Amino acid sequence: MIQRAFIRAAIFALLLTGCAKQMKRQSALLQYDKGIDGIIEEMTLAEKIELLHGKHMFVSAGVERLGIADMKYTDGPFGIREEMQPDGWAPLGWENDKATFFPTGSALAATWSPELAYEYGVGMAREARLRGKDMLLGPAINIQRIPTGGRTFEYLSEDPFLSSRLAVGYTRGVQDNGVAVCLKHYALNSQENNRGTVNVLVGERAMREIYLAPFKAAVVEADAYGVMAAYNKVGGWWCAENDLLLNKILRDEWGFAGLVVSDWGGTHSTVNSIKNGLNVEMPGKRFLGPALLDSVQAGVVAEELINQRAREILRVRMAIKAVPEEEANRQMTSQPPQQKIAYAVAAKSIVLLKNDGLLPLDLAEKPAIAVIGANAVQTVALGGMGAGVKTLYEVTPLQGLKNRIKDKADIVYAQGYEPAEFSFADMFRRKTPEELEQRAREKQVTAQQLTREAVQVASEADLVLFIGGNNRAVETEGSDRKDIKLPSGQDDLIRAIAHVNPNIVTILVSGAPNDLDVVKSVSRALLISWFNGTEGGNALADVLVGNISPGGRLPFTIPLKLEDSPAFAMGNYPQGRKNADIFADLVSETEAEGISTEKTSADEIYNDPNTAIYSEQSLVGYRWFDTKNRPVMYPFGYGLTYTTFAYAGLESDKEKYGKDDVITISFELKNTGSVAADEVVQAYVHRKNPAVEWPYKELKAFSRVPLQPGESKVVTLDIPVQSLQYWNENVQAWDDDLCTIELQVGASAGDIKLKKEIALR
Repeated sequence: MIQRAFIRAAIFALLLTGCAKQMKRQSALLQYDKGIDGIIEEMTLAEKIELLHGKHMFVSAGVERLGIADMKYTDGPFGIREEMQPDGWAPLGWENDKATFFPTGSALAATWSPELAYEYGVGMAREARLRGKDMLLGPAINIQRIPTGGRTFEYLSEDPFLSSRLAVGYTRGVQDNGVAVCLKHYALNSQENNRGTVNVLVGERAMREIYLAPFKAAVVEADAYGVMAAYNKVGGWWCAENDLLLNKILRDEWGFAGLVVSDWGGTHSTVNSIKNGLNVEMPGKRFLGPALLDSVQAGVVAEELINQRAREILRVRMAIKAVPEEEANRQMTSQPPQQKIAYAVAAKSIVLLKNDGLLPLDLAEKPAIAVIGANAVQTVALGGMGAGVKTLYEVTPLQGLKNRIKDKADIVYAQGYEPAEFSFADMFRRKTPEELEQRAREKQVTAQQLTREAVQVASEADLVLFIGGNNRAVETEGSDRKDIKLPSGQDDLIRAIAHVNPNIVTILVSGAPNDLDVVKSVSRALLISWFNGTEGGNALADVLVGNISPGGRLPFTIPLKLEDSPAFAMGNYPQGRKNADIFADLVSETEAEGISTEKTSADEIYNDPNTAIYSEQSLVGYRWFDTKNRPVMYPFGYGLTYTTFAYAGLESDKEKYGKDDVITISFELKNTGSVAADEVVQAYVHRKNPAVEWPYKELKAFSRVPLQPGESKVVTLDIPVQSLQYWNENVQAWDDDLCTIELQVGASAGDIKLKKEIALR
C-alpha cells in the first residue's frame, strides 16, 4: 500500500505544471537573436527542418546557401572519439585522431576539485577543436543511484552538490575554449538495464533536489549550450518529448537558451517531440525530417514553433565558431598539455582506503616485488559498449611502476586471473548449454593454472602488489552489473596469495564500488586507482613510491554489501527481467530479442522491468546510510594520505542568519605529520528541528587544502542559506525551512571533526 501510494503521489507531482519561480538569468546565447531573426526570414521551411535532425552519424545540418556550417558532435565525455564513417560506426583508421584518454567521471569526482574539472574541460575542448568539432557530448552528470550502474564509471558522484561543482567547472572549461557542452543524460538515467524502455517514477522534490541539481547548476551558473535527452521516460513521458523537463524546467525556469539533442535513437514522435522541447533528432530523420515537414504543411505544427527550435540551434551555431575543414585534423589529437592535465587529475584522484605502514614502498633494500593481476597490464580506454578513446598511449600500472622504480626493485609479473571480455555479438546470440559448460570447464582449468603461477611468484617476493578490480567489459554502457563482487575469481586468488605472503598491497582498477570484504581483510594497504586515463599508471606509481601523497576521496559510499544500498534495500532495483538495449540495437542494426511488458494486474508493476520506482526519494548514497544509521565499508568522502591533520576552532561569522544571507564558517587546519599532502575538508548540514523531512545530513561545502608538514591554515567555507531550500511540492516552488542548523565539518561523511549550531530565521 505504501509503495502504491508513492506511485500515485509521484505521478501527481510530475503532472503538475505549477507556477515555479523563475531563475532570473540571461543566457549569453540570447545576444545572437537579432541577427538570427534575419537569417530565419531568409530560410525556407525545408531548410529549417534540415537543422532539426541528423545529417550523418555525428553531424546535423547547417545551411550552406547562407554560410551556416554543419554542427559536428563528438563523444566525450572522457576523450575525443576517433573519426568514424559518415553514416556508420566503422572507424576511418586514421593515425592522427588518437586522443588523450582522460580519467573517467568517477575518477574526476574523486579529486573533489572544481579547479581540476575546469582544466579537464579545457583539455577536452582543445582536442575537440583540433578535430573540428563543435559540441562535446558531455559531461555525463547523472547521479550514481545504484552501485551496479553500468555507467557509474562515467558519471561523477552519488551527491548532487559535489556533482554540481564539478559539472560547472567542466562546462566552463569546455565552453571558455570554443566548444559547446552537451549535458547528459537529462534526466534520471541512473540505470542502464532497460534504459530505452524504463519509466521512472520519482517524487518531484527528490527529482529536483537530487537528480536535476547538477544539470541546473551547469545551466544556471555555467550557461551550458547543449543538453542531451535521456533514453528513458520520466512520469510516463519520454525524456526527448517531456514537456515538464524540457520546456517548463529547463527553458522556462532555468533560462536554458541552447539546443536539446536526443540520445542516439532516442526520439519517439514527431509532434510531441517538437512541441515539448526537442531540437535535434539524432542520428537520423525518422521523426523530425519529412514527417515534421508534413505536420507543418498540414497545420498540425505551427511554423513559428519550427522557427523557435531553429533559433535555439542557431544561437549555439553563432556562439561556437566553426573550424574550417582545411584546419581540422592536421595534427595528432593528443598533445602534451592535455596529457599533463590527464596526469594532474589522475594524481589527485587515487584513494587510499587502508594502510598499516606498508606504503609508501620502501625501496632501500631493493625488494623483490610481485605484481599480480591482469589489470596490471590491461588498458581501459576501450572496451564494453559505448564511447571509448582511441588513445595515443595509455600507461598501465605495471609500466608505470617500471617507469618510476627502474632498478630500485626486482619486479616480477604474474597474470593471476583471466580478465572479463566484452563481445558485442554475444549480446544478441545466446550460447547453448553445451557451449556454456565447455567454456566453464576451460575457465576453471585456466584459473587453476594462473593461480599456481601467481602463488609461486608471490611466495618468492618480499611484497605483493595485487592489481585487481573491474575493466571496461565489466562496467559498460547498456547494462548494469549483476553484483559488485570482484570478477574473475579475484577473491579466491588473493586468499591463496595471502597464505604464502601477507605483505599485500591491493590496487583496484575500477570505476565503481566493489565488495571489499575479502581484499580488505587480507591486504595491508588498499587503494582505488580508477579508470585513470593516459597517465594513470605513472600517477599510481608516484603514489605507491611516495613521490606524491594520495589525495583522492570517495565520490560514493562503499557498502558492506550490495543489499544495504537504498534501491536494493527497498526492493526498487532490479526490476523484472532485462530487455535489449536501444543503443545496442542502433549500433548493430540487429533486432534483439525482447520480452513483453504487458502486465496482468496493477500489482505486478513491481516486477515490471520497465518501471523504476524511486521510493527511497532523496535518500541516495550516504543520505540513506546516515539517516537509517546503517554501517558502511567506507563512507562517502573517505580517503587517507601519508600524513595526519588536526581540525580546531570552528566559528561562524554570525549566530543567526536570514534567508538571503551567506553562512561563512572558518576553522584551523594543521598538517601534523611529516609529509606534504592535500586534505579535502567537507562541511555538512544537519537540521535539528525542521518543519519538513530531511536526510540526516547533506554536503553543502568543501575545499581541497594543500599543506606542508607542520603548516596550518585558516580554512573558510561559504554556504548560502538559499542553497538550503527544499522543493515544496504543495506550492510548486523552492521554499525555506528556517530552523536550527548543526554545521558538521570533517574529513568524510563518517568522520566529523567539528560541530557548531546556528539558527536560520
